[in-house]
Amino acid sequence: MTTLRNSVKLIGRPGIDPQVKMMANERKMARFTLATNEFYTNANGERVAQTQWHNLVAWGKTAEIIEKLVKKGKEIAIEGKLTSRSYEYPSGVKRQVSEVVINEVMLIEKAS
Repeated sequence: MTTLRNSVKLIGRPGIDPQVKMMANERKMARFTLATNEFYTNANGERVAQTQWHNLVAWGKTAEIIEKLVKKGKEIAIEGKLTSRSYEYPSGVKRQVSEVVINEVMLIEKAS
């Protein structure tokens, strides 16, 4: 059951092309957002889509794979862990961010 601890699996579409940077330690980092959709039927019998946006980050070899393969709008599946971090602007404003650190990524191709 240890593999269930802090495990996130999502299928969705990137909202932007991944932003990839080379960090000081010569490791690549990729950041992008992922939209996931849920559908339900409301009280009037109408099908409604609800979109959630997720912040994603990947490091090293995973970031390199994402840089080559992941593009805005192409459906992907990811597996990773949920992390939180905080930072402070020079003006004193504090922010808290939750993001998924990706361990694995897979392109999803639909048959045409």
